[in-house]
Amino acid sequence: RLEAPLPRAKELPRFAGRLVAKAKRGGLHNRRLLASRMPDKAAVKKLFDELAPRYESRNGGYTRIVKTGFRHGDSSPMAVIELVEES
Repeated sequence: RLEAPLPRAKELPRFAGRLVAKAKRGGLHNRRLLASRMPDKAAVKKLFDELAPRYESRNGGYTRIVKTGFRHGDSSPMAVIELVEES
């Protein structure tokens, strides 16, 4: 869960969806592909071990965007983006 300007928050679901989809497919090739694109090894491990099983039955729509108002400094529209919880 993170707060970002609305245009940036609207770009994140595409990136997150691709990461989760590759983790759901599994395999050594996809693990190495994600490891080359993500500098944090713990994040890659979490993608494969926690997030991929959580979203196994879901075909897309892994994130939610909630508008939170405007930033005080420059009145830029802000939003919170978070992963959808699924048991």
